[in-house]
Amino acid sequence: MTSEYSVASSVNGTVPIHVASATENHSIQFHQYQLADMGRVRVRKVCDLEDREVTQSEIGKGYEYAKDQVVPISDEELSDLPLPTAKAIEIQAFVPLESIDPIRIAEGYYLVPDGQVTAKPYKLLVQALSRSSKVAIAKYAWSGRERLGLLRIRDDVIVLHAMRWPDEVRDPAAVDPPCVGGSDEEIDGALALMETMTRDNLDGPEFEDAYTDALAKVIEAKREDKSLPEVQEPDRPEQVLDLMAALAESVSKARASRGEDADVHDLPEKQPAKKAAAKKATRKTAGRKRSA
Repeated sequence: MTSEYSVASSVNGTVPIHVASATENHSIQFHQYQLADMGRVRVRKVCDLEDREVTQSEIGKGYEYAKDQVVPISDEELSDLPLPTAKAIEIQAFVPLESIDPIRIAEGYYLVPDGQVTAKPYKLLVQALSRSSKVAIAKYAWSGRERLGLLRIRDDVIVLHAMRWPDEVRDPAAVDPPCVGGSDEEIDGALALMETMTRDNLDGPEFEDAYTDALAKVIEAKREDKSLPEVQEPDRPEQVLDLMAALAESVSKARASRGEDADVHDLPEKQPAKKAAAKKATRKTAGRKRSA
């Protein structure tokens, strides 16, 4: 995105803004090397017709209209598309946040007022969104395509989240699992586990990036020619055959990890199979007597 963007709405007119990334990538990046001599392996851009490497200044975008016809498209042409959203983030509607399926929400960016003059109309939109308890749905152009976006407030700053179009979300029916329901007792057990594991926030070591930390230790050990850190084998859970027993064990472990009483008293006992079958047969017999 460029600093030439603006937020357009009937609430505050048009507010020039520039975009700042709202997230950071702290993952460790790798390059490719030839293992024999650790020489860097690079990707070179070669023209198919001339069979030679080309520089970046010789490369542009093109659309393959047919196998023997390519239509060149320049960056200037993309920036001057005949769209009202080409230079502005056009607000289309205001909706409750809970009405948006989270699967449609993608990466986020901070929208920053472009200068002191635009601070007041920017603040007006911030206050209006905050008091309404709603989010704004907008359209904008980015990387050669029109996008749908969600505007929300985070600590008095407008955040723009890219959104997926409805047809970009797959139908859950395509991956629908077998329809096997649980009993009331099993559902109560699952709810008890959820209650035990409920948190007020996501602060704590269990929500930190352990993978990057472990990878950094491996790199440091190899750099100093030391032995690699010992691998901690994770506990491999057994196949769940008795769901109630598994739920009770999970609740017990969750409580113990939080320093609470590990004994589980509030999970309903699983009804013996024979007794349940007998009660079911009794209900069927009673039903036949009533119908008679």
